[in-house]
Amino acid sequence: METVQTFKVEKLQVQVYQSKQALADAAAVWVSALLDEAIREKGKANLILATGASQFELVESLKKQAIEWKRITVFHLDEYKGMAITHPASFRKYLKERILDEVQPAQVHLLNGDSADVEAEIKRYESLLAANEIDVACIGIGENGHIAFNDPAVADFQDPRLVKVVDLDEACRRQQLGEGWFPTLADVPTQALSLTIPAIMRCRAISCVVPDQRKAAAVRAALYGPIETACPASILRTHSRARLFLDSHSSSLIQVR
Repeated sequence: METVQTFKVEKLQVQVYQSKQALADAAAVWVSALLDEAIREKGKANLILATGASQFELVESLKKQAIEWKRITVFHLDEYKGMAITHPASFRKYLKERILDEVQPAQVHLLNGDSADVEAEIKRYESLLAANEIDVACIGIGENGHIAFNDPAVADFQDPRLVKVVDLDEACRRQQLGEGWFPTLADVPTQALSLTIPAIMRCRAISCVVPDQRKAAAVRAALYGPIETACPASILRTHSRARLFLDSHSSSLIQVR
């Protein structure tokens, strides 16, 4: 896990590693330490887990850590609107199969995108988030700079909601297609239920894992562009306990200090 470079951009700690496995291992160690800290303080911890291809290595690395899962409640970031948990692209399915069924946390709160009453489901999840301080959020950055499904057109740094229905832009939908989750662009949903930017920013700590060359332009914008919704991830520079984990590819368009 040898770090190539570590530096700060405003409040955001940036750590660059040679490979995506190395960055995932480093992020998993940090997340595990944060969860341990919360458990020592409160006897329990609340964790948000991200999904998507960029999180594969992190999920595997987290399973190798000595985490007290029986003291942890897990939430997640988003789910496609109208999608059943049995669909191959479902984020609930992803989390259950890749980590939750194996580690068996104390509690799991999943966002049901196919609920018959979407607004009631949003209010239910907002109530859970409001009642539970999140100790660590594990997130990524999309190719268009989104965090969760807050694409530039729908991102709101002062959003009054903690969860909302969002429209997915074409860049986001093409990313999902490119990652192999859907056979054609027409199959990619146009809407999702997503935690908002304020819901993410109110977490005590944020681990942002971003490997791969296809994320390099978004990383550059997040670190060195204006802090604005044109690149939603730029808001991470204002969080006092956020870390951005990069590899040699995702950091290729920035000047590593």
